[in-house]
Amino acid sequence: MACVDDKEGLPERLKRRDRERQEAQEKRRETRERQVVSEEKADYFTETFNKEKASVEELLATCGPEQLEDASSRLSKLQVFVNDSLSFLPSYEVRQAQAALQRLQASLTDRREQLLPKKKFTFRSRKAALAEAAAVVPECNIVPAAEGAPAVVPESAVEPRCGFSDEDCQQLVKTASEINGQDVQLTRLTGCTVKLFGAPSTLHIRQVRDSLVLCGPVSSSVFIDDCSHCVFVFPCQQLRTHNTEECSFYLHVTSRAIIEDCRSMRFAPFTWSYPAIEEHFETAGLDKSKNNWSQVDDFNWLARDVHSPNWSVIPEDERRSEWDS
Repeated sequence: MACVDDKEGLPERLKRRDRERQEAQEKRRETRERQVVSEEKADYFTETFNKEKASVEELLATCGPEQLEDASSRLSKLQVFVNDSLSFLPSYEVRQAQAALQRLQASLTDRREQLLPKKKFTFRSRKAALAEAAAVVPECNIVPAAEGAPAVVPESAVEPRCGFSDEDCQQLVKTASEINGQDVQLTRLTGCTVKLFGAPSTLHIRQVRDSLVLCGPVSSSVFIDDCSHCVFVFPCQQLRTHNTEECSFYLHVTSRAIIEDCRSMRFAPFTWSYPAIEEHFETAGLDKSKNNWSQVDDFNWLARDVHSPNWSVIPEDERRSEWDS
């Protein structure tokens, strides 16, 4: 029987095997190409990240007070770079990068405290202390000292800071002229409603309980730590939340939200509005068309194919849209 060279004359089974072999070769080739591309991206990430990390470390080691905001901005951009690279980085690379970012953030905090130390309680004459405190804190918070006794001036009265601290069940408001471009801090608040009408540079929220916080567009990052049973409403470039539970976020974020050591976190799109908010979006430089409110990275949950149990999306019929009541 003569040999048949024409493949069309081969039995169907042999032709099927030939197709399967070619398809397997093509899949192996595509897999190798994807691996090469991922390795190239990972190499670029490692080189770029390490270079910028070293640059920020050098800046923090030598900077003065006027350069702290530059260091903070560069650190925020480095976090955004990491967030944008999560899709191709292996989990151990992500952990190393985040650990390095946490060390940089700690160094920034230490450097800020060195260059801008907090003043402690100071004893002044009764009249001078009360006059200075009255210009900074509400009148209801000033407790007169006994006649002839030295007045104790609260730290917030000695060194005014942009924000609120140590308040219970209060309505707290800041205007754009007070917070635009500022580093705003909210600490140790319980049962409060906070409205920040403006575009701060950063927003730090720590040890806040059972409160509602509404803020205009934040040009860089919002940092939240050790909070519970709160509702947070704000636009920002980046959100990082630590050690927090039972909180809801109405969020506009242009990168990806990050949670760590958190549980029972719920997310929905940003819904607050006030007359000057469009102007404040421009002041903050935030892209209104880009909102990744439902893109949340849980650093305690590295399984990419299984949703983290620590956060969820607020159902549409449960979302709030009115905030003035």
